[in-house]
Amino acid sequence: MEDEFIYWRHITPIGVKVEEVMGGGAYPKSARMSMARQIYCENGRDGCYRTILHLPDGAPLLEEEETRISISHTDGLFAVASLPKTPEADFTKFNQRTAVGIDVERLGREKAYDVRERFLSDEELKLVGESAELALLAWTIKEALYKAALDTSVDWRTGLRILTLPEPQPEEGEGGYTLGRAEIVRPDGTVLPMDLYSYVSAGCIVSVACSPKAAKYGVKK
Repeated sequence: MEDEFIYWRHITPIGVKVEEVMGGGAYPKSARMSMARQIYCENGRDGCYRTILHLPDGAPLLEEEETRISISHTDGLFAVASLPKTPEADFTKFNQRTAVGIDVERLGREKAYDVRERFLSDEELKLVGESAELALLAWTIKEALYKAALDTSVDWRTGLRILTLPEPQPEEGEGGYTLGRAEIVRPDGTVLPMDLYSYVSAGCIVSVACSPKAAKYGVKK
């Protein structure tokens, strides 16, 4: 049924938990996103309802939970990335223990390719080449890194560096994948490494960025 929603929770290979709400195509787009958000909130730990709040800079967090989250949505897919509880962390600023970001985009979008020179450095343009698919992948990675950085002043071309592109895991979950690497350059010049993982879900490319030093969920081998 095209009006059905599907809720899916899974742990990515870089130790980030991602929860997705897919479907609801029979509903108007605005209502679909609102309903997907509601479904996510209703599927909390131990069946408890979760309330999403926002910090002054717009970064999301869960009320009364010491959990760092990142949210992204597009037509037909609402996704939330989270890390385990980190009571010692200050969620109002960047912390390597809680650095995580997620972004989702519909496959086939060509806008990222058209504006690639605006958000990619010369080195990154070489990684992407003339591929519209890789440009879209790079766009989702930059968005995920931007959310993880918690710094609205960061320069997308120089402050968010993609070193190697990940090879996305296919939608059917079969076949290999390759993790990518990136760096966040802080205003003081500090360079912080980031791990990248991408996969295809519900006709979308999903990219997750996370600090290697962040608290992680266990990954089943």
